[in-house]
Amino acid sequence: MDNSKSNPTPQLAVDVRNVTKTFGVGDTKTVALKGVVFEARQGELLMVVGPSGCGKTTLLSVVAGTLNFEEGEIDVFGASLHKLKPAQITEFRKRNIGFIFQQFNLIPTLNAVENVSVPLLIGGMSRRDAEEKAAATMKKVGLGEKIKARPNDLSGGQQQRVAIARALVHEPRLIICDEPTSALDSETGHCIMELLYEVARSPQRCVIIVTHDNRVFQYADRMTEMEDGRVRRVHENLARKNDMAGSLVAQV
Repeated sequence: MDNSKSNPTPQLAVDVRNVTKTFGVGDTKTVALKGVVFEARQGELLMVVGPSGCGKTTLLSVVAGTLNFEEGEIDVFGASLHKLKPAQITEFRKRNIGFIFQQFNLIPTLNAVENVSVPLLIGGMSRRDAEEKAAATMKKVGLGEKIKARPNDLSGGQQQRVAIARALVHEPRLIICDEPTSALDSETGHCIMELLYEVARSPQRCVIIVTHDNRVFQYADRMTEMEDGRVRRVHENLARKNDMAGSLVAQV
């Protein structure tokens, strides 16, 4: 049997090659990324873990195009960020990348559906169409009855779901999450991770999560471990693969 045909190599969503990023100059110079090599596949949920200050958030920031870098190359869904001008990177990010933050970053003066509409409005969609699509996305994350609620009237878990809806509403191919569950209780955190895991199942998408929250490690397809500005190890999450295999057997 030809396993290469039955199990084709997944396509890369993110390909980082020998990237270096520094902050400061002279005595204050800090090398945050030291020739990093990093890959994320289409259709997977990848977690990036490691001690504080090891370069995890910096890595995601250069992948997202919100930080420049001095050396190396980065391709995101075929777009070579190292070859693009700043305005082109901004346009690419608006169309292709969604962000989920630990602190939610919702606008308190806007209601939930208005918060979710923001990426669409930035992209030029009319307010009416943007809010209609935002409301439909909120239903998908289980908040269809909360579209008019202000952030202060929502629980932490509900606010995080609004933030997820905002990240998904413009149908980005890459979802980047910075500590999305560490401020949530265990039950809410697992609900959020189940949702993100389902999002990552699309073969044309990828979810990358930086986290210290070992309660949710089980949801990763793969784990990338960083230390001192470098990727030290990448390994498959065998427990998750076994869970998936068990689910498929149960469905047969």
